[in-house]
Amino acid sequence: MSEADVIARVEDDAGRLSLNRPRALNALTADMCVAISDALLAWIDVDAVRIVLIDHTGERGFCAGGDIRLVAQSGAGDGREARRFFASEYRMNELLFRYPKPVVVIMDGITMGGGVGISMPARLRIATERTLWAMPEGDIGLFPDVGAGWSLPRLPGQAGAWLALTGARLRAADCVTLGIATHFVPSGRVAELKSFLTSAHSRERGNPGFLADGSVQAEVQEKHLDPSFRGDERNIEKVMDEFTADPGPSPFTEHRPAIDRLFAHDTVEGIMAALTIEGSDWALEQQQIMGRKCPTTLKVALRLIREGADRASFAEEMALEYRVAVRMSRRSDFIEGVRAVILDKDNHPHWSPTRLEDVSPVMLDEIFAPLAATEEWTPLPDRRSP
Repeated sequence: MSEADVIARVEDDAGRLSLNRPRALNALTADMCVAISDALLAWIDVDAVRIVLIDHTGERGFCAGGDIRLVAQSGAGDGREARRFFASEYRMNELLFRYPKPVVVIMDGITMGGGVGISMPARLRIATERTLWAMPEGDIGLFPDVGAGWSLPRLPGQAGAWLALTGARLRAADCVTLGIATHFVPSGRVAELKSFLTSAHSRERGNPGFLADGSVQAEVQEKHLDPSFRGDERNIEKVMDEFTADPGPSPFTEHRPAIDRLFAHDTVEGIMAALTIEGSDWALEQQQIMGRKCPTTLKVALRLIREGADRASFAEEMALEYRVAVRMSRRSDFIEGVRAVILDKDNHPHWSPTRLEDVSPVMLDEIFAPLAATEEWTPLPDRRSP
């Protein structure tokens, strides 16, 4: 990893983390995940760091996922680097989930896979009109991970099952409606928002609510922010009132009743049959989309969603997903999916098994089974070891 792949610094009273692989759509590597975790751990005991802001460089996307080519190459071999990647990424995800300071993530542009894993644990998740959110792992024979088994079943109704099984792409309005994004901010105001959130000396920088002489407008101070407590979550929420806009109507709402009805079944076969019976253009489109995805991935994804709804903790979810990731990354489906979608780009993967009915409960149990005790995933401690 180049040191520039993750830019970590402290600006006034904020920890700043910027993903900096724009040519790769900021796809994550194991070293990037370690660098993010190291910075977060280093800032826990720094009282001057009141807030953490995570963003990206480049114009196209926040984070398109993980470095899939590297993971696939490893999976085709001894799997060592794949295991290192998943272990590092999931430790970062879990650390973000329990981080004691407010974390703000700017989901400007493509936010998929690993980008979802960084953003969903954050306290504030900012979408823009350029946001494109998805969990498309079924296209390459993997599965929705990075905590999706925890977050997706906690979305309204059956939205999580629909997203996991179809890999549907969401824009900002849908993200806000579903709670995937906490706020919508036009991209033209993102730089201004970042400056306001990260500056302990906003009075000197001409940010909203401050006069040229450095005095605070009384009405804005009362309504939006006490500058002495910039890291206080209540005040951060007030700051967002200054920047949040209406993202417009959500296309998801039109299909919400059908999604809640058709994706409520506990088997993928049941969902596919319900879509057939429904027979609408939209329902048949969802069926066709699912029909192109890896059958094993579909069943793994639905099991994760259904079981994850009752998972006791996020750490338990990550331990389970690590077991699944270790095994799914070694399967021929993943190697084939990466070939078809990323390498050869023919988009015609040959799955094994090819039919849903051939993915047996025994196969799923083997994928979900515990690893050897010495190979199980463990979270990072709260502090760095001395």
